[in-house]
Amino acid sequence: MTKTSSIDPLPRILPLLFFLASGWLLWAADLNPLSQPQEGVPRGTVTQHQWKSTLYPGTVRDYWIYVPAQYNGQEKACLMVFNDGGSYIRKEGSFRTPMVFDNLIARGDMPVTIGVFVNPGVIPPAQPGQRGRKTRSFEYDALGDRYARFLVEELIPDIARRYPLSDNPDCRAICGISSGGIAAFTVAWERPDSFRKVLCHIGSFTNIRGGNAYPFLIRKTDPKPLRIFLQEGIDDLDNLHGHWPLGNKEMAAALEFMDYDYRFVLGEGSHSGEPGGLILPESLQWLWRGHETLHP
Repeated sequence: MTKTSSIDPLPRILPLLFFLASGWLLWAADLNPLSQPQEGVPRGTVTQHQWKSTLYPGTVRDYWIYVPAQYNGQEKACLMVFNDGGSYIRKEGSFRTPMVFDNLIARGDMPVTIGVFVNPGVIPPAQPGQRGRKTRSFEYDALGDRYARFLVEELIPDIARRYPLSDNPDCRAICGISSGGIAAFTVAWERPDSFRKVLCHIGSFTNIRGGNAYPFLIRKTDPKPLRIFLQEGIDDLDNLHGHWPLGNKEMAAALEFMDYDYRFVLGEGSHSGEPGGLILPESLQWLWRGHETLHP
């Protein structure tokens, strides 16, 4: 397995890419060409949809489907799900994921992969003028298999009826940020038969709803066939729920102890998507390495 120590060598370059002063973070987006439009690279398409869940009764959520230009509709494609999908789909956001997908798929650094960008649920207001109730923490921070079942039993089968998707769990990845990051890990932890690749940005491995237990569960559970990329910032949150950098360090130490295929990048940054967005292309290259041998 390919692993790293708890502090990856990659953060040594991060001070060159970020300037942190007086609480302001300068975003050096032009330093990563793989997050920018490239001449001659075919563009995928993005469509927006809405889903009403039965496993989370009463909730409604937006989701987006990215289809790469190389997808022919005849062969099964790989799949990557993004929690807090609206944050990952934005053209001018921290991640610019469709652009990164376009470039990496064209380079052969990723397989032909359909992206599903899912927002957390909202219970619509009962009366005009009221606000809807967000169920994000209830869905994302909770341990157990409920959110995994929502994806595997509800949403993905419906998408697969429109776009043939691989059933090979090694051809499926899931990503998220903060509470969406721990939710990504939970999905793969609960359902390694469906997802075996995890990309977690500033994951909330703290005691919001019991997520601080994961380092101990990892140490006491037979290893699962997962590949995990963790990204964290040294100035992330420290509050009544826990210490985010410490929680991620504990995760990395547990993964190391149990000989998982993992990588941990600890660099400059706070509770923000900018550091993870800057290294998103490299993160995806690492996560999908060896994809040439996969059989969707």
